[in-house]
Amino acid sequence: MTTTPDTQRPRSGADILRIALRRNVGAMAWGTVLMGLYQAGETAFPIALGLIVEHTMRDRAPGALVLSIAALAVIITTVSLSWRFGMRILQKANTTEAHRWRVRVADCGLQPVARDVDLKSGEVLTIATEDADQTADIIEVVPLLISSLVAVLVAAVALGLADLRLGLLVIVGTVAILSVLSVMSRRIGSSTREQQARVARAGAKVADLITGLRPLHGFGGNHAAFRSYRTVSTEAKHQAVTVAGVNGAYAGTAAALNAALAVAVTLTAGRLAFDGRITIGELVMAVGLAQFIMEPLKMFSDMPKYVMTARASAERMALVLTAPPVSVPGPRRPAPGGGLEVDGVRHGALRAVKFRVAAGEFVAVAAYRPRAAADLAAVLAVRVPPHAYEGAVRVSGQEIGELAVEAVREHMLVNPYDAEVFAGTLRTNIDPSGRSRSVAEAVEASMLTDVVALHREGLDYAVRDRGANLSGGQRQRLSLARALAADSDVLVLHDPTTAVDAVTEQLIARNIARLRRGRTTVVITSSPALLDAADRVLVLDDGVITAEDTHRNLLATDRDYCRAVAR
Repeated sequence: MTTTPDTQRPRSGADILRIALRRNVGAMAWGTVLMGLYQAGETAFPIALGLIVEHTMRDRAPGALVLSIAALAVIITTVSLSWRFGMRILQKANTTEAHRWRVRVADCGLQPVARDVDLKSGEVLTIATEDADQTADIIEVVPLLISSLVAVLVAAVALGLADLRLGLLVIVGTVAILSVLSVMSRRIGSSTREQQARVARAGAKVADLITGLRPLHGFGGNHAAFRSYRTVSTEAKHQAVTVAGVNGAYAGTAAALNAALAVAVTLTAGRLAFDGRITIGELVMAVGLAQFIMEPLKMFSDMPKYVMTARASAERMALVLTAPPVSVPGPRRPAPGGGLEVDGVRHGALRAVKFRVAAGEFVAVAAYRPRAAADLAAVLAVRVPPHAYEGAVRVSGQEIGELAVEAVREHMLVNPYDAEVFAGTLRTNIDPSGRSRSVAEAVEASMLTDVVALHREGLDYAVRDRGANLSGGQRQRLSLARALAADSDVLVLHDPTTAVDAVTEQLIARNIARLRRGRTTVVITSSPALLDAADRVLVLDDGVITAEDTHRNLLATDRDYCRAVAR
């Protein structure tokens, strides 16, 4: 079997289809042989039936009749087995190929440096599912197309042997039908591409709504958001109706043309039999083939539509797979241990931010403006490529732009304030890889012990999608436990305790300082408990570091700081 390595990079939708076809040449060859055998057997049935009638009427021999019935049994068995095993081979190859493309799209969507493509996560999800499946359908389409062609050619030859006019009628009629339908299939392709784009946008809108449902309810914006989704969904619905209309017109035209050809063959055969130019057996064969030929013709005429749909889906996948990365990461890895340095970074609300955290130090950043805190977290998390901001960020003395992004994230974990909670269990959320040796310590430090003790399953308690069966504080502590269990060299926490009460916050702050002793830790927060637990506090005001001292000294000497963090 010929295969194409998964590392081959497609440049367009056509490349994706070519890769899929080359990678499944073996399966498609076997599928084509078996499906061709199936179609040949189907075609042979009316031919054999005509021969039986011919010989029975001429010879009237019981032995010949028994032999003919046995021949029909062989044909029926061949048809049944070839269809079963042919479709099994093709559907396995189809499913496997769809899985490969889903993995490729997911890998592009989840890689550390995002692709430079204007698609939301919901749209990428649609491409990784529906478009991957429709692209892989090309593996079934080609063998079915060839096998249908075999059936039409066998029928044309058989009819041509009875009378040349019948064979020519089938060939000319098939060419005319495909010419008409190929024009209509182009409209299907353009309409399908537009429908896929609108459905993907609707899916992205749903994902955004689900993510922001709680805050939307908080300030009464849910109704406006729902109206916005209704508009997008209505556009998708109208386009779906348009596509359904085009598909309906295509299917109706194909059925009418196929029926017209079958009727033309039947009437022509009847006229020839009436004139005595063909025998009764040949008439029976012609009528049987005229009825049978509608199935391969229907399949044959449907293929252009499926090809256009597969091509439209492949072009949408190419949007993700061929998009260049936002930035090209360096090849190096940070040295173990080490500290963190932010040197004159300008990005968003940040204006020449400069500070250094020594190895093993616990530093808190008190950001007066949430936007500045979010921008700092985004820069440290490498969600903003190094070329998109001025200044430099250094990890263990090496600039982030010179390091592999995967290596940076293994070395430095930035836990956002809105970290996701996944469907699974408490344990799989805390330790997704299953390799952490500090799960128990992380659970205790994050004060998640009460959640674990509340359920008989303990850490194996089932968590619903997005933590729907947990409170806001429980979700936040679960996210903190995951960050602590990772035990990274450098840990950056962004507002890890905003949803917990003051007493719990005090305990968490002390636990973080104890658990992370000797490890570099940065907490971006306005929590007095965390600020007090830190070795020193950096004040981030108006985009720059304006003060630096311990929490208690700043409370005693800085009125603005006191007003900003005192509760």
